Amino acid sequence: MELVTIYSRKECHLCEEALNVLQKLKDELGFEISEIFIDGDKELEKKYGEQVPVTLIDGVHHDYWRVDPVRFKSSLEKHRLHQ
Repeated sequence: MELVTIYSRKECHLCEEALNVLQKLKDELGFEISEIFIDGDKELEKKYGEQVPVTLIDGVHHDYWRVDPVRFKSSLEKHRLHQ
């Protein structure tokens, strides 16, 4: 089962929207979600800064700012084909 990581910030409306989209897709597509807050982590803030939310599929960068369900499904399918 794939792990989808979402790097986010507290009180970030785009982060909340992205997490909601992922949670709706989780049962249908069968993956786990890990949310990591970058607030206060200088290394993560430098790496992801204003791009949050940033989503990764099994550690591979997928997208930033928003999660488009169609694009996410396509990326997840491609990821599974290359496993």
